[in-house]
Formats: sequence, structure tokens, C-alpha cells
Amino acid sequence: MNIAEEIERINRQITSKGYKLTRQREITLTVLLENEKEHLSAEEVFMRVKEKFPHIGLATVYRSLELLVQLRIVEKMNFGDGLARYDLRHEDHEHMHHHLICTSCGALEEIQDDWLSELEDRLKKEYGFQVTDHRLDFMGSFKACSTDNCKKQKTAVS
Repeated sequence: MNIAEEIERINRQITSKGYKLTRQREITLTVLLENEKEHLSAEEVFMRVKEKFPHIGLATVYRSLELLVQLRIVEKMNFGDGLARYDLRHEDHEHMHHHLICTSCGALEEIQDDWLSELEDRLKKEYGFQVTDHRLDFMGSFKACSTDNCKKQKTAVS
């Protein structure tokens, strides 16, 4: 799906919940879509939004991000570096994807497969607990970090 189609899909989500896709929110979403693999912080989102919409303020970007989190369009995450980072949710995945986070270099790798569905089924069966969402982050080191081929060169978290 291209960015325009994603924006339209998200616009339907936003309007179905009684909100409008303002120009500021649209630009914020565009920046998130254009930089999806980077897991940008609010400040990084702001700097990139400001390039496209110079008159926008930091508070407006924060409010846009928080509304998108509240509407479950964006997930607010912390990878242990002291920054809140933002990750788009996708309708083709029932749950958020998972992350491998390298504590040596800060590199981040995403796992799209949901390996927890059997556990969710067991929780429902044994405890009567219906899981509606989950997130799993694995902290550790990539093998390449002990060599000169550190993954940070490929997918580093800013």
C-alpha cells in the first residue's frame, strides 16, 4: 500500500472515531510512514514535519502523536534509550510486531510473525482471559556486534 492509500485508510479510522485528519496530523502521519523503519522520537518527527510545514510547533506535533496513540493508530514505545519512539500499527496484523533490540549498538530488528498466538489461546482456555494486544521486545546483542559487521550500520535506532 502506498503512502496516499495508507493516509486514506487512517483518515477513515480517525473520522470513524469523531476526529478530523487536520493538515498537521496528515503531515505527522506522512513523516511516520516515510520513516517507518526508523522508530522516530517525537523530536525527530517534529524536525521532519517542520521541513514540510515550517510554521508547525512542537506542541502540535506532540498532541498529534498522542491522539494517534490514543486512537491506536500509532504505538508509543521505549527501547531503553530514554526516548519515547513511535511506531505505526498496521491493520493486516492483529497485534503489534515484536523487536530485537541490541544493547551493544542500539540496532533494532522487527519480527513481523506473531509467535504468541498459541499462548493467547492457552490464556483464553485456561484463564478465560481474552488478549486484545501484546508487545514483546527482546533485549540482547547481535552476533555481528562482536565483529566489525555491527548491525548498527544497517538498522540503528537513532
